[in-house]
Amino acid sequence: MVKVLIVDDHEVVRHGLRFMLAQEPDFEIVGEAVDGVTALAEIRRCEPDVVLLDLMMPVLDGLGVLHALRGEQRRPAIIVLTSYADEAKAMEAVRAGALSYLPKTTTADRVSEAVRAAATGGSVFEPGVAAALVRRWREHEREGPLERLSARERDVLVELSRGRSNREIARSLSLGEQTVKSHVSSILTKLDLQDRTQAAIFGLQHGLVPLGEALRSGD
Repeated sequence: MVKVLIVDDHEVVRHGLRFMLAQEPDFEIVGEAVDGVTALAEIRRCEPDVVLLDLMMPVLDGLGVLHALRGEQRRPAIIVLTSYADEAKAMEAVRAGALSYLPKTTTADRVSEAVRAAATGGSVFEPGVAAALVRRWREHEREGPLERLSARERDVLVELSRGRSNREIARSLSLGEQTVKSHVSSILTKLDLQDRTQAAIFGLQHGLVPLGEALRSGD
């Protein structure tokens, strides 16, 4: 049996997915979540094999969930199922670990196919999404590393380079600590770095702050 967790802030979508997947004899729906924070708690509680994950959610969005799971030893396979048709978001989701990226307009058979594929490490993409990902990947390879970051991620990287903790960054940029943590994870993913110390050194090397500013570990 493939254990599936459904994560979406719309009740109608969750119920529709639950009904649809319940028709498959090899699927077991082990839980639901309405936002990213709840999703992380449910993932740790019920240890699903596959997570159907919406991108646009309150509290913590789908990308935040992907980034938060980056260092987890027991990480489920993630299928992004979203109405948010954005090539940059699709690429970021894949880089952060999503195995498949499907629009909510896809068919029931396609979702079932993606769940079975994800359970064995495989991926399923709509042809248009696959082509867009290839195009974006080629563009990404031509970009400088700082160009891969959003404006807010660059702000966070500057603060990291100053040696500030998540709490201090949150206060400085008027953000929530969970949002800062999500941005830090995204920065590490996009720049292929292992930890915040490497990110701070990267920022110094690229002149985001004066080299004389001291580094210290944050929380």
